Amino acid sequence: MKARVTIMLKDGVLDPQGEAIRHALGGLGFAGVSGVRQGKVIELDLAASDAEAARAEVARMCEGLLANTVIEKYAVEIV
Repeated sequence: MKARVTIMLKDGVLDPQGEAIRHALGGLGFAGVSGVRQGKVIELDLAASDAEAARAEVARMCEGLLANTVIEKYAVEIV
């Protein structure tokens, strides 16, 4: 079973990488981009066979290591 975790900065947290991307896109002629939020995606191969148990296990991984829950939010998708 695979799990996909999407980690993004929480709303209100400054995103300097996103701002740099937005600025670079403007420099390349993409003037219609008014905001960019940059994040990361982590894919995990799991031995679990129960989707809900896998989701709970991945959430514990996020809380313990994968995401900085002070400034980041995460979403778990079982695929």
